[in-house]
Amino acid sequence: MAITLYNDLTRRKEPFVPLREGHVGFYSCGPTVYDYFHIGNARPFIVFDVLRRYLEYRGYSVTFVQNFTDIEDKMITRANREGITVKELADRFITEYYKDADALGVRRPTYAPKATEHMDEIIALVQTLVDKGHAYEADGDVFFDVSSFPTYGSLSKQSLDELQSGVRVEVNERKRHPLDFALWKAKKEGEPSWPSPWGEGRPGWHIECSAM
Repeated sequence: MAITLYNDLTRRKEPFVPLREGHVGFYSCGPTVYDYFHIGNARPFIVFDVLRRYLEYRGYSVTFVQNFTDIEDKMITRANREGITVKELADRFITEYYKDADALGVRRPTYAPKATEHMDEIIALVQTLVDKGHAYEADGDVFFDVSSFPTYGSLSKQSLDELQSGVRVEVNERKRHPLDFALWKAKKEGEPSWPSPWGEGRPGWHIECSAM
């Protein structure tokens, strides 16, 4: 019996055909490790664990990658509040994640990359987007230019105008479009930072999983 999966982009069930015969590789966005995970966080962990187990049951070799977001606004806020480093906070809640995931019977991923371990790849991807005209620099920040991507919004079946009318966005005069989002954030006092072509800073939330 063939495997079919629901495709959010086409809104229909489609036959599952792996890129490589006998092998499936897939990526799932993991936790932002600033706190214990709650039941809503647990749902995708369990769903993808079930999918992995089923693919293995069907005879596929599976490479499953699930990241840890270990640099992000909420992490910085909590680390500063507790007077510890962001790394110390991340290490604590990565340990707690595994305790809870193990208790739920969720198997550990094949690979569990951390965003801070892939800064070179993140910076390179941002630079590629800049070079291709999909991103722009403004005072040390780099934003994704949503208007440069003709199919932006296709996953939710909404145009840019429809997306903008349904979302409250903070006005930022440096953005070309209100829905443009940060790929790279310029360094601020009390925040970890890394060198980049646009100056010291750190990645935005969206680009981390894309690069990993």
